[in-house]
Amino acid sequence: MTSPSVLVCLAPGTEEMEAVTAIDIFVRAGFQVTTASAEENGELTLTCSRGVKLTADVPLVKVADEEFDCIVLPGGVDGATCLGDSALVIEMIRQQQCDQKWVAAICAAPALVLEKNGLFPTAYKTCHPAFIDHIPADKQNSRRVFTDHDHKLITSQGPGTALEFAVEIVYLLAGKEKALEVVGPMVCVPSLHYDKKFA
Repeated sequence: MTSPSVLVCLAPGTEEMEAVTAIDIFVRAGFQVTTASAEENGELTLTCSRGVKLTADVPLVKVADEEFDCIVLPGGVDGATCLGDSALVIEMIRQQQCDQKWVAAICAAPALVLEKNGLFPTAYKTCHPAFIDHIPADKQNSRRVFTDHDHKLITSQGPGTALEFAVEIVYLLAGKEKALEVVGPMVCVPSLHYDKKFA
């Protein structure tokens, strides 16, 4: 069976903890991981929100026509703003919806990418508390990670929830045994209760 394919979109100002945590967890799960720069000039080495430099695999335009099981949108105010202003990012998310594939957004991205562009208007979302008011009150969720199965949308709150966010994606794409295989050796915080969640 082919391992799941995941695209992680990067931009100047991306929240590095959210991006790197997700990438690392996907690699541990044996996923096919592509990191793509949404920078307009195609620059691959990007300075993230706290000054850490990340180098993407490819410019986003190079993989625009490829299919992915999940597209991941990290936060960071500047990074999420850049992703939300990218016509290519928005087009790819719309295609992902048409293909009934997963989209995952964390921190400011649910507000500054999805909500700003009218994506998933009927889905329930969580996001960073500083941006929750961007989401209509009747569609807000306060969980650290929330999955709207009807819309194939995963949202999460911020850097401190990045591990849970990434593991949820593994669980949804590859099942509970793979999720447990990934978190087992990691000495996760006991209160995350992965042993019960995926049992």
